[in-house]
Amino acid sequence: MGSSEAGTGSQKTPPSKVGRTGGSRPRRAGNVPTEHRDGRSPAEPDDSSNPVLASRVGPLLTLTLNRPHRLNAVSLSLYERLVAELQCADEDRDIRCVILTGSGRAFCAGADLKAHRDRPQSPEERRRYIETAQRANHLMQTIGTPVVAAVNGHAIGAGLELALSADFAIVAEDARLRLPEVALGTFVGGGAVYTLAERVGVLKAREIILLGDFFSGAEATAMGVLNRAVPAAEVLDEATRLAHRLARRAPIPLAAAKKLIGPAAALSREEALERERAALEEIFGTADWREGLAAFHEKRPPRYRGK
Repeated sequence: MGSSEAGTGSQKTPPSKVGRTGGSRPRRAGNVPTEHRDGRSPAEPDDSSNPVLASRVGPLLTLTLNRPHRLNAVSLSLYERLVAELQCADEDRDIRCVILTGSGRAFCAGADLKAHRDRPQSPEERRRYIETAQRANHLMQTIGTPVVAAVNGHAIGAGLELALSADFAIVAEDARLRLPEVALGTFVGGGAVYTLAERVGVLKAREIILLGDFFSGAEATAMGVLNRAVPAAEVLDEATRLAHRLARRAPIPLAAAKKLIGPAAALSREEALERERAALEEIFGTADWREGLAAFHEKRPPRYRGK
């Protein structure tokens, strides 16, 4: 799962059906970027003391995969920290968008094959690793907070799976992307089979997954795999601009749209309309709906509070 070349060289609403979940918790105040302490699992050796860095500036939370010496190859501790950060972001009423990027010259080079070779896992450890990886990707896809991937470099295996799980992905034009798992005798994860088939169709998804060939960031956007390709030096700035646009949206309808768009393809027309109706009924009772109307008539920017 997620194999790669790495080893080979203001207030929010209370919980609701469509809104952001949980209450506010004291976490990161002001506009001062802060970082978490070591997120390693005690049971897993890891030469990176802090596999995911978290930095908060205003309404944006940037999560940086932080194993540059291994091209940010994923590990259990990295996935565990990513899960914890995503859960906290969705509970924090002041975080309006998450940016996920990588430190150094890669976004994420997939699974750490050297670690898998040097330290074979027990069946219980394998299950924990797989379930935690699935949990991280699932949270990116389902939390009410939008997630923007800033794919600053190569995204291989699990790295591409993370990019696919984001709501938006800005990728370096010359980044090398690949799903090599089948070619390496394993299998893709993170919901990539479903996501790719949904985005590019069954024929192209078969080609990407079964052959495992490299393609560039520019080719990924041309195929509809990722959203937008820009020069590598502009990736984070472009992702930040997009994140600020999303942060200015009303959180409750934004979360409702995010949660409905993905599953909509698997719903009947009647089911989709019913979910749409339920979301609208809830949103029409919010203060943000009234604020949006007032701002429109007063010709001013809205000040949404997520309630």
